[in-house]
Amino acid sequence: MTADHSPGLRWGILATGGIAHQFTSDLRTAGLDVRAVGSRSAAGAEAFASEFEIPRAHASYESLVADDDIDIVYIATPHPMHAENALRAIENGKHVLVEKAFTRDGDEAASVQSAAEAAGVLAMEAMWTRYLPHMIRIRELIAAGDLGELRVAHADHSQKLSADPNHRLNALELGGGALLDLGIYPVSFVWDVLGAPTSISAHGRLGETGADTEVATVFTHAGGAVSTTVSSSRAAGPVTAHVVGTEGRIDIDRTWYAPASFRLTRPDGTVAEEYVSTIDGRGMQFQALAAERFIAEGRRDSDLLPLAETVAIMRALDDIRTQIGVRYPGEH
Repeated sequence: MTADHSPGLRWGILATGGIAHQFTSDLRTAGLDVRAVGSRSAAGAEAFASEFEIPRAHASYESLVADDDIDIVYIATPHPMHAENALRAIENGKHVLVEKAFTRDGDEAASVQSAAEAAGVLAMEAMWTRYLPHMIRIRELIAAGDLGELRVAHADHSQKLSADPNHRLNALELGGGALLDLGIYPVSFVWDVLGAPTSISAHGRLGETGADTEVATVFTHAGGAVSTTVSSSRAAGPVTAHVVGTEGRIDIDRTWYAPASFRLTRPDGTVAEEYVSTIDGRGMQFQALAAERFIAEGRRDSDLLPLAETVAIMRALDDIRTQIGVRYPGEH
């Protein structure tokens, strides 16, 4: 264990792509114990282990999840591999933190939920935004009634990313498309602040490979509140988010899903609170710290994003894909 964080869990990192680098860097910032890494090749695992000073490098995912020297596995493979990787880790008695989108579809998410419950381990979606300090403060303000009756929420996640048809983002067989990579953030956000939608309407545009490049949604929520989300992989948008109530609104600055500042503004334009983010780095360590806390307390689910909610969100994404005409290989 490190001097900065003790006691804690022994982490294994499954896959060595860009998101795994960002996550592991934040784990190191927080002083967490990264004990092993697994890749599809020995060279990939060893390079990653050397970069982050990780003691054990495994030349396969199967070897990593069988390692008795780790307690929890962070899964960072492409979406269609998440369920298989998570199930294998759970079979080996490991807790799992699975990158968002949690799986390719709702049925796969439900299979991971069932396996984790049967094994008595924590399975948690790595929707790190939910665990960031500014989002915790926003939920406190909403719960305290500072916004009055919530009426509207909106979030944008639009980036100009690769248009290469061979890029993972545009490959249907890899779960490509703006929705699972980008749209998951605003969908999860409006679900968080307004609750599960009671109706879902979606429109989108498909690219050359059949993967979605733009998606827009309109949800209604209990009590009549409405929300909108926009995501694009071909154009850079404002990447801001907003929650509007009868007594005030919260405007979250760019980039809202990462450590960000926000303002609570009254209907007359008075700024009632200005929250300034002071977090260094990407902030992915907060979800890992939460997972460690849940497990230390004997809990096997997240209070900020219960696994049942993750499954429900994945089923909502299935609905959105059906409406916009996106089908992954093997789907009916």
